[in-house]
Amino acid sequence: MIRNNLELEATKERIRYFQQQVEKLRQTETNPQNYQLSAEGFIAEIDRMNLEVREFLSLHPRQLKEQIP
Repeated sequence: MIRNNLELEATKERIRYFQQQVEKLRQTETNPQNYQLSAEGFIAEIDRMNLEVREFLSLHPRQLKEQIP
């Protein structure tokens, strides 16, 4: 779970990095099956991180403070 703006920015940077990796795979992998297998893990991680970003942004800062012990 993302707990603050610093973690939010780090997660967004990681998402961008993974997206770039998938873009490179699309350009370099000639076999569609190999592409699917290689990209699958990146895309799953992008989805997971996007959900974390969404959850963080859906909360008001006061709500975040209440959730963090």
